Amino acid sequence: MNESTERLNRAFAALADPTRRELVARLAGADATVGELAEPYDMSLQAISKHVKVLEDAGLVTRSKDAQRRPVHLDAEVFDLMSKWIERYRREAEERYQRLDALLDRMDEDREPDRRKDAS
Repeated sequence: MNESTERLNRAFAALADPTRRELVARLAGADATVGELAEPYDMSLQAISKHVKVLEDAGLVTRSKDAQRRPVHLDAEVFDLMSKWIERYRREAEERYQRLDALLDRMDEDREPDRRKDAS
């Protein structure tokens, strides 16, 4: 498995959890410490820290040291990779639907003469 595929696997696995998706959504608005991220949840700081660690291992977030704070930052690079992957398969699906539409249109056109005969 190549590195790109492995990064995608970790990112999608990390985002399978609703709490981690919520954390990512909050970090999209602004950086936050683990304590700030934990505030709206009824779970321990340690549990939120574990969620952040999963996101960090997946390459979705990074942590830096800013004086006494250790803010968590969203890392857009892996999201670009995920978007490209999703877009590739969205385009392929769209092309399949367009081919199906074209086939159905041809089938309708082929039936048109039969419909005219039935109407006479």
